[in-house]
Amino acid sequence: MRESIQAFMYELSPWLLSHGVKILFYLIGAYLLRAIARRFIARVIRISVKQDERNPTAQDEKMREDTLIRVCVLVINFALLGLFVMMSLQEMGIPIGPMLAGAGIFGIALGFGGQYLVRDIISGFFIIFENQYRIGDVVNFDGTSGKVEDIGLRITTLRDMDGTVHHVPHGEVKKVANFSKSFARVNLDIPIVYASNLDHVIETVNRVGMELAEDLTWKDLIIKAPQFLRVDDFTDTAILVKIVGETQSLKQWQVTGELRKRIKEAFDREGIEMPVHDRQIRKSEPPAPIT
Repeated sequence: MRESIQAFMYELSPWLLSHGVKILFYLIGAYLLRAIARRFIARVIRISVKQDERNPTAQDEKMREDTLIRVCVLVINFALLGLFVMMSLQEMGIPIGPMLAGAGIFGIALGFGGQYLVRDIISGFFIIFENQYRIGDVVNFDGTSGKVEDIGLRITTLRDMDGTVHHVPHGEVKKVANFSKSFARVNLDIPIVYASNLDHVIETVNRVGMELAEDLTWKDLIIKAPQFLRVDDFTDTAILVKIVGETQSLKQWQVTGELRKRIKEAFDREGIEMPVHDRQIRKSEPPAPIT
């Protein structure tokens, strides 16, 4: 038995000193390339990732960067592992031509089956990289609206006003409307009767908007006080007056609700009439989230 082992080691020694050393070098080279690539990718992503203009916390930015780095490093790891295995098999005398041909056929089959998965992952990578939206934003995906609860590489999870959770694959997202990017806008149409004095209405609306913006409870939420913009339209029963202002992101619904309340109270005091039978047609907006 001992002689057999010695004979085997004697025959194996030349192979270890030639091919075995090469395989060891391949392993060390793959490890070094992985370390260098990881450091290079991390540096490039941390420099090139788009910063959020809303003064995000360091933790939010680090989460985005770490996600992108993890995806890129995973791809590099698979590529280096495949290269190392192929080169090692060749050193062992195993022909890799048939294996590459088989892998190509398998890859084609896998490509047909997993094309949607790949599409979702690639789309998710660019969504995170470009910072199109983030957790906590209120968005609309082609009619599906809600608050973003989670962003993965393959899907985004939304919760709508009814509490229903929607899982939206990134590859299905063709257009994103983000209602909480940087700032939000009060966009309110108020109907008044034709007999109203427009100068009186404008003075009342502007005064109410300034009072709201100066209120201690609301001033931190308002960037620009709601003010009269224009006479927006004439309907069969009313004149539509457009009021606009700017608020902190996700606060437009709260501010608009309070503005409606104060305008109604001010109109009652000032004797400004609103038509009883007037249905205002507004372009669709997502329901205000509970915040």
